[in-house]
Amino acid sequence: MASAALEILGLILCVFGTLLEMVACGLPTWKVTAFIEANIVVAQTIWDGLWMSCVVQSTGQMQCKIHDSMLALGHDLQAARALTVISSVMCVIGLMVAIAGAQCTNCIKTDSVKARVVNVGGVIYIISAIFMLVPLCWMANSIISDFYNPQVPAAKKREIGSALYIGWAATAMLLLGGSMLCCSCPASGSSGYSVKYAPTKRATPNGDYDKRNYV
Repeated sequence: MASAALEILGLILCVFGTLLEMVACGLPTWKVTAFIEANIVVAQTIWDGLWMSCVVQSTGQMQCKIHDSMLALGHDLQAARALTVISSVMCVIGLMVAIAGAQCTNCIKTDSVKARVVNVGGVIYIISAIFMLVPLCWMANSIISDFYNPQVPAAKKREIGSALYIGWAATAMLLLGGSMLCCSCPASGSSGYSVKYAPTKRATPNGDYDKRNYV
């Protein structure tokens, strides 16, 4: 019972982590305008994401433009695109594997095989979390380095956007949920001792039982 509850809790965390990861992948707020020096009062705010860039006017109007060429992007954005997509695909695969081996489903009959399948799903989720964590940390390091670089103009400096924080929350859920799925173990329904029964006592031809049966 405890193992089933642990599986369900881990699966719920992984599902929420997958949803947050996809949201972070699609949001354009990976980099936002840094309000420093003369940029404290500006007429527009710039958002840079993996797939598009948006300009938000002070009047509330927003205009977004999809990146024209992938090759024209920086190495951090290219790597982030590839790794986040791979991580999302692995999360979907991990979900199908974990559901197939869950104790609340009947896709697999043997308990030991079901536990191994759930463990494989947990490992897939942990690997997908690592794939997501790499671009998040790389992007944050790039933003911080440019922010404190005196050679970068103040108008081009950016701050960490909300998409990175959502991605870190998704990574934490995937790591925690995947670890819970890896801790799943088969239910101990039978002991390791085999029961041996004595052979049935047979009667003698005259109808009486052999005296050796009573020894």
